[in-house]
Amino acid sequence: MKRSGLLALSLSLLVSACATTSGDMSPPPAATISPEAYQIGVDDVVQVSVWRNPDLSTTAPVRPDGMISVPLVGDVQAGGRSPSEVADDIEKKLGTFVVDPQVAVILTELNSHEYLSRVRVTGAVRTPVSIPYRQGMTVLDAVLAAGGPTEFAAADRASLHRKNGKDTGTYSVRLDSVLNQGDLVSNYKVAPGDVIVVPERTL
Repeated sequence: MKRSGLLALSLSLLVSACATTSGDMSPPPAATISPEAYQIGVDDVVQVSVWRNPDLSTTAPVRPDGMISVPLVGDVQAGGRSPSEVADDIEKKLGTFVVDPQVAVILTELNSHEYLSRVRVTGAVRTPVSIPYRQGMTVLDAVLAAGGPTEFAAADRASLHRKNGKDTGTYSVRLDSVLNQGDLVSNYKVAPGDVIVVPERTL
């Protein structure tokens, strides 16, 4: 039976959202995606384990060309593939040297995912930023990391944008009410990949 898997950690990724402006509707909570659906990226580190053949097991970083080096097999394409796909490929290639090889590919470091999971704040803020997502992070946390809105901001017309496949949900954020009145109704928890836009006032 196949023994390919992934490091026991869930990837909070892009969640289901409406394709059009959602007004006062709150964004849905961040969803999780099956670890097996994760595609390996450059700079990730994978552990290749060959059952009953420890000399053939290895831990390797994914090179800029998307390849990893595996004993006996040589270079194997890992970038853009799931751990189970890489394990299948290694098993086929090892079949020339080993009887009935059983391979497990486990992600030990998710370095490529960090870029995709950033939260971005742009528009009328003092320092537009792209910051790493942290569990529990809110709109206010992200905006404060950007130095807060400028004096030209229309803070109560801010918006949060969340992608779902080819669609993007847009959610109203009353940022001025959050900052100055303590009204936390629209201080939503952000999700990886969210973009917060603070527009300027119109004259």
